[in-house]
Amino acid sequence: MIATQTVVRKDGRDFTIDGFCDPKFAAVREAFETNFRTEEEIGSCASVVVDGKTVVDLWGGWQDQACTKPWQRDTIVCMMSVAKGVSAITFNVLLDRGLVELDAPIARYWPEFAQAGKEKIPVRYALDHRAGLAVCSEKLPPGSIFDWNVIVNSLARQKPLWEPGTQSGYHIHNQGFILGEIIRRVTGKTLGNFFREEIARPLGLDYQIGGLSPADQDRCAEVIPAIGGTLFASTSEAPKSMLAQAWNEWPEADRATVLNSRQWKITEIPSGNGHGNARAVAKLFGVVARGGELDGVRIMSEAGVRQMITEQHCLPEVMMGRPYHQALGLILNTPTVVWMGPNPKAFGHHGIGGSLGMGDLEAKLGFSYGMNKWHARHDNGPRARRLIEAMYKCL
Repeated sequence: MIATQTVVRKDGRDFTIDGFCDPKFAAVREAFETNFRTEEEIGSCASVVVDGKTVVDLWGGWQDQACTKPWQRDTIVCMMSVAKGVSAITFNVLLDRGLVELDAPIARYWPEFAQAGKEKIPVRYALDHRAGLAVCSEKLPPGSIFDWNVIVNSLARQKPLWEPGTQSGYHIHNQGFILGEIIRRVTGKTLGNFFREEIARPLGLDYQIGGLSPADQDRCAEVIPAIGGTLFASTSEAPKSMLAQAWNEWPEADRATVLNSRQWKITEIPSGNGHGNARAVAKLFGVVARGGELDGVRIMSEAGVRQMITEQHCLPEVMMGRPYHQALGLILNTPTVVWMGPNPKAFGHHGIGGSLGMGDLEAKLGFSYGMNKWHARHDNGPRARRLIEAMYKCL
């Protein structure tokens, strides 16, 4: 690994690029720098892990929109729905250990869930977005997204929005609440705490779902969201749509204020508020891509990994009408929405704005990209694509 520092100058401002890169993967560093030269990049990080070894670990730019705080090696950022990928891996650890059965009814582990026709909904449907609970149909107070009990109790009372199993609908927030409540009932730990104790600490991952300490909050990059072209646009463009209803439980404040608030950082929202860096997410997916083990730490069996990345369906989901190659909580390579390189069997999860964590079993590869300035589009965008293209050319 070679440590280098370069400066990209754009619009009269300097963007320092730092980190390490194996000479074989020099094209990835060039792509990372190109993102600063040609895209809207303000601050970001990227990492590549091959067969358990980190071959690229880059960071650069600024933590804040005003460009006053340089992005540091230990800067962390909210990667939004990349958290779904981390949460999926966490939940599949329970499946692999036999603590939860994939086709058992959710109500076996969460008895109150067996209301309003939900007594037979299997765990599988919570993982692959077919449970029929994409949004809360009950009107809840603004800010309820920060109250775990309010959300899960509402979901327990709710009637499915469609016959479970017949349709898919991206459970933007509710997937994490459902999976997290099952984990809490089975282990006595929240999803975030189970991940921290059973996965993050043993592997040394700088990634957390909720519960950020004051010191960790201080090293968070400012989230600079886009509204137009993203899921958030639904509240103004189609206010009566199911997609728009997904934001009903958010506080009555602008998105930037919410996403940078102390409350967002300390509350556990497993589908959306994981904070970390690309180094951690790439390593996690790299471990999975090696069959679930690294340096004597095994988080999952090879059979468990294979089960997790087995396609469940490719239904057009009802929230946005887009088909995903959907696995058990993870998304398989879906070029029109989440492009993950040339291997159709690559797996991972994107986050609104452009962040991504992914793995590739055939290449024993883990990759992640995280940034603070979102792009205004629904797919994972040109910045991640440029990095992924360069990465595969170097293999």
